[in-house]
Amino acid sequence: MEPYDEDPMSLKLFRAKSDLLDILQASNSMDLSLSKMEMRLTTITQTISTTRRVIAPLQSIAMATKALDTRIDRAISPATKVLETFRIAENLQTKLSKTPNPNPSSTVDPVLKSANPSNPVSVDHLNQILQLLQIIDELHYTLQLLTTDCEPAIQRLQEVVEFLSRTRATDNYRINRLKDALETLKAVYENEIDTMNYDGLLDETLLSLQYDYEKILDQLKLKITEEGDQDRKDLGSELQVEVLRRITETLSVNDCLDICIDIYVKIRYKRAAKALMQLNPDYLKTYAPEDIDLMAWKKLETAISLWIQHFELALKTVFESEKKLCQQVFNNIMEGSMWPECFVKIADKIMAVFFRFGEGVARSSKEPQKLFKLLDMYESTERLKPEVADIFEGEAGIDICARLRELQKLLVHASCKVFYEFGLHVEGLQDGVPPSDGAVTKLIRYSVNYLKTLTSEGYSSAMAKALKTEQIWKSGVLSKPATEESLLKDAIMNVMEAMKRYIDGKKSSYRDRILSWIFSMNAHWYVYMRARNTELGRLLGEPWLREKFKAAAEMAAYSYQENAWGSAVAYLEGEELKEENYNDKGEIEALMRENLKAFLKSFEICYERHKKYGYNVPDVDLREQIKGSIVKLVVPAYEDYKRRYGGVVENVEETKGFPTPGSIERRLGRLFVGKAGG
Repeated sequence: MEPYDEDPMSLKLFRAKSDLLDILQASNSMDLSLSKMEMRLTTITQTISTTRRVIAPLQSIAMATKALDTRIDRAISPATKVLETFRIAENLQTKLSKTPNPNPSSTVDPVLKSANPSNPVSVDHLNQILQLLQIIDELHYTLQLLTTDCEPAIQRLQEVVEFLSRTRATDNYRINRLKDALETLKAVYENEIDTMNYDGLLDETLLSLQYDYEKILDQLKLKITEEGDQDRKDLGSELQVEVLRRITETLSVNDCLDICIDIYVKIRYKRAAKALMQLNPDYLKTYAPEDIDLMAWKKLETAISLWIQHFELALKTVFESEKKLCQQVFNNIMEGSMWPECFVKIADKIMAVFFRFGEGVARSSKEPQKLFKLLDMYESTERLKPEVADIFEGEAGIDICARLRELQKLLVHASCKVFYEFGLHVEGLQDGVPPSDGAVTKLIRYSVNYLKTLTSEGYSSAMAKALKTEQIWKSGVLSKPATEESLLKDAIMNVMEAMKRYIDGKKSSYRDRILSWIFSMNAHWYVYMRARNTELGRLLGEPWLREKFKAAAEMAAYSYQENAWGSAVAYLEGEELKEENYNDKGEIEALMRENLKAFLKSFEICYERHKKYGYNVPDVDLREQIKGSIVKLVVPAYEDYKRRYGGVVENVEETKGFPTPGSIERRLGRLFVGKAGG
């Protein structure tokens, strides 16, 4: 038994000692192990340092390689895309070359081809053109991609070449080959793409399209008649219009828009002009005012009527159809801003021809007979003004609309001037000697019919509107012009007053005083009777006509009766013959016979004058009235004279051959029928 077995504390100390010894031994062992480990770590550290020094250059090379790889990838991607696009372009060109070409001689200039008429473009041909257009549009899009993508690809390759040259990442042989490839790509970009765009197969195909474009446009024809009919409402079928639209768009994107517009304007102008030439408008060749003055009136009158009709036909048939076609064909070009200008180029020359003739008529001499045709022209342009504004809308049509307004101004001015000068012409006309029979002159007849026509429903509103427009231009828009009706009434009254002064002037030029009253009576009565119960009379008013013309006619009739027959009747109206005033009955008989002889002599002289000079009263009613008035003046006086003195001498009538009252009345009934009556 150990000495510590009985003492627990000693036992614990002994065990602690033993554990400490074990720990010390373990620590020594660990210390030895750590020393050995330190030696190994030192060796490893030295090895790592050596390795680091060895692989440092390799790390730099790896980084450079990674940068080169990135640049190469950036260059290869667009270059690959360019190569793929080139492949697509080549395939499309091959497809284009294999597509049937309806115009194998497409290299011929289209303008030269147009001189040789060919068959109309068939439906199959139109469908082939649509197929061809699809390929051309795809090829154009592909070439646009090449143009867009090739330059960035060249730029990226340029960067790679510069990087390799700077870093020497490869040998000079490979760098030089890459440089050669870059130069080749640049040459392709600068030359080949332009060639594909503007030369070769695509260019020939575009020329062929221009020829087809011209043929299709020339095929769309209008046939119109004098009544304004046309064979079809629209120009061309849906397929034709679709092909024209597609060709226009294709030529536009291929930098041929100017050529396209030139072809379109040239052909459609020719077709529009030919359509109107079906109406035979040869009159339009005469347009200078001095040449129009030399035209016979009937010819000019017909020409103006045709101008009115053809002007309306041109607007409502030809130009409406041409406008619709132009809009359909060019609507997608430049967001629809191109077609109005294109359409106006077609219409401008034709409209100019119509305007030129109208302006020539308005500037020609202001003869009275032109008034109604000038008003017809003015009314026509006024009626068609909304049509013109609608057809030639927008900025492109401003000039045509402005020229229409200028033409209307000329027509208004010419109409008013003709009418004003007509009144001066009536009053100041010296048309030779007055009528030898006292009949109404041609000028009076013409003037009354002239004014009646002017106040008719067809012309009164146009004339009134022209007068009001003229007054506004003279007084300004801020003035307060009179109403149209009052202006027309005043103007016509002026002409009527001028006519009255003309009648008075003619009356005073007669040497035969009796004939002057007959003329005045005829003229004033003619004006009154022809004006009353007409639009002219309603405008002037019955009271005014009575005061100015009927009263004058009645005064002239009374003066005529007194001057022509009053002197004869005066022999029968002396003092009564009384027996106590005379020595015997024979003296009374002698005096009675002298009075009767004087009466009959004066009656015969006046009657023979009427017969010799053919005094005439053309108006039946007036003639009967004036004859009745003369009979009432002469025959009752003659009867009364004979009644009063018939018992003085028996059978004086039979023995001396004095006429009976009945024979006097019958002779008076044969008056005023011209020189043929007596």
